[in-house]
Amino acid sequence: MTLAIRSAMLLLLLCSVCRLHAASPEHPNVLFIAVDDLRPQLACYGKPEMHSPNIDRLAASGVLFERAYCMVPTCGASRAALMTSQRPNRTQFVNHLTWAEREVPDALPLHTHFKQNGYETISLGKIFHHPTDHADGWSEPAWRSPKRGYQDRASERQAVQQNKQQWPGKSNHRGPAFEAFDGPEENYPDADCASRAIEYLEKYAEHPEQPFFLAVGFLKPHLPFNAPQKYWDLYDHDSIDLPPNYFPPQGAPQGAVHNSGELRAYAGIQPRGPVERETARNLIHGYYACVSFADAQIGRVVDSLARLKLADHTIVVLWGDHGWQLGEHGMWNKHSCFETSMQAPLLISAPGDTLVQPQTRVQSMAEFIDVYPTLCDLAAIPHPPGLEGTSLLPVMRDPSLPGKQFAVGRFGAGDTIRSDKWRYSEYTSPRGDSTGVMLYDQVADAEENSNVAAVQMDEVHQLSQQLRQRMGKSPKRSDPPQ
Repeated sequence: MTLAIRSAMLLLLLCSVCRLHAASPEHPNVLFIAVDDLRPQLACYGKPEMHSPNIDRLAASGVLFERAYCMVPTCGASRAALMTSQRPNRTQFVNHLTWAEREVPDALPLHTHFKQNGYETISLGKIFHHPTDHADGWSEPAWRSPKRGYQDRASERQAVQQNKQQWPGKSNHRGPAFEAFDGPEENYPDADCASRAIEYLEKYAEHPEQPFFLAVGFLKPHLPFNAPQKYWDLYDHDSIDLPPNYFPPQGAPQGAVHNSGELRAYAGIQPRGPVERETARNLIHGYYACVSFADAQIGRVVDSLARLKLADHTIVVLWGDHGWQLGEHGMWNKHSCFETSMQAPLLISAPGDTLVQPQTRVQSMAEFIDVYPTLCDLAAIPHPPGLEGTSLLPVMRDPSLPGKQFAVGRFGAGDTIRSDKWRYSEYTSPRGDSTGVMLYDQVADAEENSNVAAVQMDEVHQLSQQLRQRMGKSPKRSDPPQ
């Protein structure tokens, strides 16, 4: 072998080593996908009627948490709790207008911690409720699409005027609650967000030595249920009907069931009373269409990881910020302590961790405050002090471990705890006096139709004690029910 050939081979070897090192950064990348109002209405969660192939494929590539729960079923508070790994209480993380930087100013948010550990951090779409919340933790200003959700502007304006004339007493007048439009998909904010995310991934593929934390927040299936017609066409409208429990649950405390105020502002929705059956069916159809539309955008982004050869070194997390009622107990939206509000999807794909196997399903409890420490462990960066969640990595590697036995959350005057069999909720006055409790057997009564607190006092007492041990610090409360 001549010296020239040996030199050329050595150069090729060095180049290969350099490329291998560049494509394998010390810390894996993170693609952090948030989906607004996404309940576990997905085929991978046992809903075969749903067309969600991309999320289902993501679930098959990693870990699906069958019982993952938000901390507060409203967007701003839920996102603030997840991003800071701090529990809510009666005065902290209360509603959709929550600012994490104002309510827990000493907490180090997830994206800031990753930025301090060498990551480029990017926010696209809706991550925090307020795009300027903890702005200094992003490498660039948070971006949101300027495009509008309604595509038929004339119909939107006409519906708003009709709404004002028909129900002038409404506090707010929005456009239709749903819209199917046969127009370009790229005109929708979520499609625009996916395109923007792909542009960033293409940039990162050219500079693989720079680890990234790319947060991509999709708006759908949040109201209004606006999606291109082709996603409506995926579902047979005649097969869609109201849930079997389209009525208030028996014996629920005052304040447990709400009037679906978020929905009532939209045109065509009466201020009070049950939503008319055909309108309700259209709402459910629209929600399904929006889930499939969001799924398609998620597929575009995740497919780009593979196309750009980033998938093997990128952790992918997908979470819905809370659940959503689709007419269960006569309610729409979230904003309750029922399972339908508290449970949301959580999927994590960790290709760099050889101990985390694909097609893993975890049945133990997961709380959204656990996402922060889990990502720290997967990315091999230390936990900052003060996190209130615990890492899910052990159960990701071995789902037979017991994991968490309880998931705790709250909304309004209610605090709630989920165990393997039960969901128990306490309602209190501002002074902390008990105003009612509810207990549902999740095995015998998964739809939570019958409050059995009065006949299961031993369970009430035990779960009340567990709730008080685990709930966020709050003003002084009364003694637990006896």
